[in-house]
Amino acid sequence: MEFEDFSLITSETPARASEPADPLQRLKYLVDNTPAIIYSTVPSGDFKMTFVSANALNVLGYRPEDMLADPNFWFDHIHPDDAPGIFSSLAQIFVEGERTYEYRFRAADGRYLWMHDQLRLIRDGQGAPVEVIGSLTDITDRKQMEERLVQAQNMASIGQLAAGVAHEINNPVGFVTSNIGTLKSYADTLFELVEQSASAERRAAADFEFLKEDTAALLRESMDGLRRVRDIVQALKDFSAAGDSQWQQAADLHEGLDSTLNALASQLRFKATVEKHYGKLPLLRCQPAQLNQAFRNILLNAVQAIAEQGIIRIITGTDRDGVWVRIQDNGAGIAPEHLGRIFDPFFTTKPVGSGTGLGLYLAYGIVSKHGGRIAVISEPGKGSAFTLHLPANAAQK
Repeated sequence: MEFEDFSLITSETPARASEPADPLQRLKYLVDNTPAIIYSTVPSGDFKMTFVSANALNVLGYRPEDMLADPNFWFDHIHPDDAPGIFSSLAQIFVEGERTYEYRFRAADGRYLWMHDQLRLIRDGQGAPVEVIGSLTDITDRKQMEERLVQAQNMASIGQLAAGVAHEINNPVGFVTSNIGTLKSYADTLFELVEQSASAERRAAADFEFLKEDTAALLRESMDGLRRVRDIVQALKDFSAAGDSQWQQAADLHEGLDSTLNALASQLRFKATVEKHYGKLPLLRCQPAQLNQAFRNILLNAVQAIAEQGIIRIITGTDRDGVWVRIQDNGAGIAPEHLGRIFDPFFTTKPVGSGTGLGLYLAYGIVSKHGGRIAVISEPGKGSAFTLHLPANAAQK
């Protein structure tokens, strides 16, 4: 249908049935349905709340009347770590007229939500403080995103540092390795000449046989030390790519496991003998750096479960759904009552200061991201086995 007479078209939009027509009721409707919690407080003492909009129930889980009834409600629900900074600067509102804070506030379900709080002081005609009005907005999602970005930036910076260190170490290691090889050749030649030209008496006086054997041993140890340095350099290079979240179409999980073991060599050497029982695995579509991090976290968990000296077995294989990697130790094991919580963030049975409780949680998240799962079997006093199941064609998530 076409309108030739535009006067027939009204510019007035009828109010929805749920919206009140009375101006005061409409204002209350708008305040109660804005994303921010609107509130007011007395401008002195404990800043007792005198008004809280009804949407506090949806945002924080508290009824406005309960928040108004407790004179210390606002102060008592701010996170203890955030409260001192607010309390020490709140008086500035009487000088500046406005204050803005970001802090954690305890919701009714016990969680701490990040809130953006903007306060403004209202004065009467004579300039005397009347009340403080403010708006509280939930910015938890934004804060979590900022934290992830900071972590990503930190990982990128550490990765760049690791790559730089690896590059700088590589140069001297390269020429020292070459020099040691040349020195071994020279030493062999010299010992042959001495053995052919010197008399038995002179060789005995110089303890020739000892010098010959000990020089060879020293050169072997030096070459072994340089090999370890090369392994560390390679581990640093691998770590520098740890923040790489790119999917690769054909990655070798065995290479990832070996690289992770090299990176943990210093921690494994004195705690565990590593036995590798690798099956035949297809190349896998995955994020190799991320899976290496999962392997690392589970291997560290195994090392920490071993009191003195133990065995860690790494077994790989395939099934009809994809591939699996099992990391098994003969350490302390996990109590049955804890098995259901080991993948929870910040859960740890280790002494305070010796574990963050994030290692297994991160490993679980990485494997889940690949469309896989982790199965755990454990018996106290006998050890644990973590089996990572990964689909043959992981879907990018």
